[in-house]
Amino acid sequence: MNLPRLLRMPALVRWGVRIDTAPDALWLALLAAALWPTWWWMGRRLADGSDDPLGLLALAALAVLAWRSRHRLRAAPRLGWLLAALGCVLLATAGQGLLPPLALALASLLGLAAGLAAFLPPGTPRAPVTGLAVLSLPLLASLQFYAGYPLRVLTAEASRWLLGLVFRVEREGATLWVEGRRVIVDAPCSGVQMVWFGYFTACVAALLLARGDRAFLTRLPAVGALVLAGNVLRNTLLVAAEGAGRPLPGWAHEVAGLAVLAAVCAGVGWVMSRPEATRRPA
Repeated sequence: MNLPRLLRMPALVRWGVRIDTAPDALWLALLAAALWPTWWWMGRRLADGSDDPLGLLALAALAVLAWRSRHRLRAAPRLGWLLAALGCVLLATAGQGLLPPLALALASLLGLAAGLAAFLPPGTPRAPVTGLAVLSLPLLASLQFYAGYPLRVLTAEASRWLLGLVFRVEREGATLWVEGRRVIVDAPCSGVQMVWFGYFTACVAALLLARGDRAFLTRLPAVGALVLAGNVLRNTLLVAAEGAGRPLPGWAHEVAGLAVLAAVCAGVGWVMSRPEATRRPA
């Protein structure tokens, strides 16, 4: 049936107009309500302490974005984003019991982000919104399980290069031997939390600075490089103290970690604040 024939059906036209003019708050509330199994699973995972609660910060950032934009939201949603939201919600609903809970939560949060993106005013980048939705997932424990050891080995190898300028250093897996002293690059030194904070800062900075999607995406490799450099620097400083036979006390260990994390986040903010390159006419 072609479009002109569809438009001659009054009931269908009225139904389409109601969808197009439905309040944005109603759409977002319905999307959120349809995803209640995901909220229930995420709440239980948060309550049992099996994952860091950092995802709440990303959810809060999305809520603040929606609140700040409440007077400028589009009266009619972008249909492409709205269809993407509905598709994700259908996937999350139909996949109950078939897909892993984390995959269902990913589909749910992407659906919610797409629903919000459908109503956001012009000029608001959508890629950072999607990034915050992904960061809302309770995935740090999973990242630590699957990617923690490779990151520890990578950090240990990079630290070995730097420490080799001063010390006699050898590496065995994620363990460094510095002047005969064994120093283990343990799980907290994998940098998983620093990765989360780095990309969270990138998403928030891009939204605050209204960076375009292209500018945001093309700067993500620089964000990753900053995070890796910061983690290697932190690990090298701490291992150097251990190797010199002067291990830092617990509080100094924490202070050094927080100082490097703050420097990395500041660097990420600087990267995102750089003006976009203007294209020269051909």
